[in-house]
Amino acid sequence: MVLNTNKFQTACFFYMLFFSITIFAQEPADFVNPFIGTSNYGAAFPGPIAPRGMASISPFNVAGVKNTPMEKDSQWLSNPYVNENTFLTGFSQVNLSGVGCPELGVILLMPTTGNVEIDHLKYGSTYSNEVAKAAYYSVNIDKYKVKGEFTASKRVGISRFTFPKGQSNILLNLGLGLTNEEGAMIKVVSSTEIEGMRSVGSFCYNSPEDAYPVYFVAQFSKPADKFGVWKKPAKYNGVEAQWMGYNGKARIMENTIKTVVGDSIGSYFTYKFDKQETVEVKIGISYVSIENARENLAKEVGNRSFDAIYKETYNEWNEELSKILVEGGTKEDNTIFYTALYHTLIHPNTLNDINGQYPVIKRTKIAKTDDTRYTVFSLWDTYRNVHPLMSLVYPKQQSDMIKSMLTMFDENGWLPKWELNSTETFTMVGDPASVVITDTYMRGIRDYDVNKAYYAMLKGADNVENNPLRPGLKDYIKKGYLTTDNKGPVSTTQEYNISDYSISLMANEFGDKDNVKRFKERSLSYRKLFDKNLNLLRPRTPDGKWYEPFDPNSGANFEENVGFIEGNAWQYNFMVPHDIIGLKKLMGGDQAFSAQLQKIFDTKQFDMANEPDIANPYLFNYVKGEEYKAQEMVKKLVREYFKNEPKGLPGNDDTGTMSAWLVYSMMGIYPISPGDPIYTITAPMFHRVTIKLDPRYYKKDSIVIERQINNGGKINSIELNGKTLNSFFISHDDFVNGTKLKVIQN
Repeated sequence: MVLNTNKFQTACFFYMLFFSITIFAQEPADFVNPFIGTSNYGAAFPGPIAPRGMASISPFNVAGVKNTPMEKDSQWLSNPYVNENTFLTGFSQVNLSGVGCPELGVILLMPTTGNVEIDHLKYGSTYSNEVAKAAYYSVNIDKYKVKGEFTASKRVGISRFTFPKGQSNILLNLGLGLTNEEGAMIKVVSSTEIEGMRSVGSFCYNSPEDAYPVYFVAQFSKPADKFGVWKKPAKYNGVEAQWMGYNGKARIMENTIKTVVGDSIGSYFTYKFDKQETVEVKIGISYVSIENARENLAKEVGNRSFDAIYKETYNEWNEELSKILVEGGTKEDNTIFYTALYHTLIHPNTLNDINGQYPVIKRTKIAKTDDTRYTVFSLWDTYRNVHPLMSLVYPKQQSDMIKSMLTMFDENGWLPKWELNSTETFTMVGDPASVVITDTYMRGIRDYDVNKAYYAMLKGADNVENNPLRPGLKDYIKKGYLTTDNKGPVSTTQEYNISDYSISLMANEFGDKDNVKRFKERSLSYRKLFDKNLNLLRPRTPDGKWYEPFDPNSGANFEENVGFIEGNAWQYNFMVPHDIIGLKKLMGGDQAFSAQLQKIFDTKQFDMANEPDIANPYLFNYVKGEEYKAQEMVKKLVREYFKNEPKGLPGNDDTGTMSAWLVYSMMGIYPISPGDPIYTITAPMFHRVTIKLDPRYYKKDSIVIERQINNGGKINSIELNGKTLNSFFISHDDFVNGTKLKVIQN
């Protein structure tokens, strides 16, 4: 056969053109893979949620011995879904993403067929054919041959079940969940509606007295042929038990609309279908009241179909994700990038109902907002990179987050530390809200009460009596550091230092010279914990002596130790982002600094899965001539720890912190010193990155980061608007007021 070369080339050209158009036509939301982070303790869930949504749906597969060892009661497990597990017991309607402690994961919906069974260990099922994408999840429930599909609006979860011919049931189980709290109430309102509440709380086993209710209203697209409620009471022992024929036995109450309260309770709707049928269930959520949950459902979703709601939420995701457009990467690159950006847009999430109401801290009353009241502030994690990213790309959201934090100060007398659904858990250490406020202000976002913000920061930094933000503050002010009488004295001292530096920056903005000097001096007190013989920070006892015996390696892999919180001396050694120049001098200059930094990576002390050292790869940029090490290390870490697979996060996502690290790293910039409005620069992993800027806060429409590769080696030069930068650092103002940041590699 004679090959017609021209026809062959033409065919190839059109095939390649079609292939490129197909790839190009994919929207940012199409690259999201919600399965990323559902293994390796990433604590992500694959089900649908709207951007910053209150409601979310997750398959719940962490209950039952069939899921051991990744079963919720067999080890420390903080997520409702683990990708390796195989036994499904329902679909929870409120969930947290990427957190380190169990909470929420309640209001479980489960479709079954045949006779009603209320024991989740008996009605649970294996499952297959999972599909997860932005705003949508579906799965086949093997035991019942039922297909479940799920989407969500901001305050409403929507489920669609396709049942086979015969008797089918939809169970609503309030006894099962991820939270450590128990107690619930349920009532069948009619053959198409159920209402109730479930108590949740005690995050990280803290603040049990502040447990609180989550309210719901569930509406069904078809009236049930039969319905009922169930309750399984506790089992009594002793003489009384001899008279109780119902002792510890589950009771099912048919066709009743009475209210049932208890721990292990639920309801069921039963249908008898002559052919395959579909039932939609819409569940409105509120942290204020059942009435508000019903209003959220009516006004946000109403009678609109599953498909219409999915399309609307998908479009909302696509709009948010399109604020950053990347070009020139592989499909895998696009997937891990946009999934990471997706994860940063889950928390902080919306707390207020559609009418603006929300519960204040301590729930002494219900308040109302015209903005968005945000919740889930995992600030020890997110101050480092999530909030700077929000300020850059989503400044209106970040502004509302600051307003939410200041309102919490009004309600509670203190800035938040780790706030969750208007409960202050006081989890972790430090005073991170001060850093977030300063960082936001210094990036030019100032449309909130800055005077109140400054006052709140000073109160947290100076009030030594009954201060929940800064335990051990009296010692810290007097000695410059916390002693071994306190938990994690070295790392807590470092956190206070970082916050004090941020306060000094704000004081400078206010012309408060005394506080500029005072807090700048306080921010450097970590130096008193620096042991020059080891080139490491180490704890001191109350009498000022070095703590003995001291093992710098102790504390890795979350091991309890005397000096540090969630880390060891190596992982915390460079966590003084505001004083890297001073740290270099302490260590003996550039080469000693670089050698100690390199040693952390060479001896495998670097922990990509935790916050204290995640900026370390970028610190080589502080040593002239060794910036290439930052480029090599960042690229290596991205390729090693972030992948398009369930274990594609290095560990707990910490409400988007690890994902934000990836977003920045792939763009080629990083906010190296929280509070300081600066970025350090490495090699972008895309040919072009376009960041759209909000005209309400920034003068330019967008900023482009462009990579020019000659031989793919180290960065040779960096240009801003065609002019060479003589540094691997750029201020936030110069960056957002530029047009193009060009990185040229040899």
